[in-house]
Amino acid sequence: MTGKQARILIVDDEDIIRRLLGQRLSGEGYRCQEASSAEQALEELRARPAELVILDIKMPGKSGVDLLPQIKTSYPDTAVIMATAITDTHIAIQCMKQGAYDYLTKPFNLDEVSLSVGRALEKRRLELENRDYQRHLEHKVKAQARKIRDSFLGAITALAYALEARDKYTSGHSQGVTEIAVAIAKELGLPWDRIDRIRLAGLLHDIGKIGARESVLNKPGKLTDGEFQHIKYHSELGEHILTPIVEDKEILKAVRHHHEYYDGSGYPDGLKGEQIPLGARILVVADAYDAMTSERPYREAMSAEMACAEIERGKGIQFDPTVADAFLRLAGQRDWLKIKEMPRCP
Repeated sequence: MTGKQARILIVDDEDIIRRLLGQRLSGEGYRCQEASSAEQALEELRARPAELVILDIKMPGKSGVDLLPQIKTSYPDTAVIMATAITDTHIAIQCMKQGAYDYLTKPFNLDEVSLSVGRALEKRRLELENRDYQRHLEHKVKAQARKIRDSFLGAITALAYALEARDKYTSGHSQGVTEIAVAIAKELGLPWDRIDRIRLAGLLHDIGKIGARESVLNKPGKLTDGEFQHIKYHSELGEHILTPIVEDKEILKAVRHHHEYYDGSGYPDGLKGEQIPLGARILVVADAYDAMTSERPYREAMSAEMACAEIERGKGIQFDPTVADAFLRLAGQRDWLKIKEMPRCP
């Protein structure tokens, strides 16, 4: 809509003033509406919102001073020009501080009225264009930031897979943990947005092992205390690596706490029970099962039956009983074969 097609609402309790302003502004191409009171003005705005309101300060009943905040709250894109007697200029200035664009003094100089209306509508147009530009720019910045984050996450996920590929014993571990964790989350009835966070946390949960020495990761025998302390740091390092590119705290905490035990004996922070984030409690079960049923340099893979028995024994100690029960229900279903290729638990 061009400025000369703009709709203007003239609010004044004096008929002659409304007609005078209406005739002048209509002659310049504006579409004018009239209201003789604040109540009628609100009715007109509800029916046909205006780009600009010329509002008399003093009217019987609700004054223009009282009506101004309502207009700016309900119709923030509507420009307002106050109309006042010469002695009311200090009130008009106060109205400008509350959002009015300008004030006109009575008796009106119609040329000044035209100039003020034109300037107010031009300012409104520029403000709307600037706001639309800012919104568009913010959208582009967010989209670009999302694209960059996704690219980084893709690179880190690929790096995690590359880390596993160094060792035949851990190859596919992150994907296996993810599949189990997602299945447990679904069994628990979690919403899809949380399931998606758990999926991403599962893929990235061991990313901190990038900082672990290969000689420790692939050691065929029992780790020394020093080596165990070294490997334990991977959960904290994983959180540290992901923090610059993952804004979601739930994902970061799941990565950090996926070795916490339900009885508080885990690491890195010794959290206990429901102090441990739910995503981490799910990953503990998924990680343990996948590890137990996978071959390692220091032991052979357990059978599904043995691993399920270990999870049953670990309820309330290593594992959240509710999460462990959800896993065991799944492990006893034939449909589990569609989620992960694994033998069915008895």
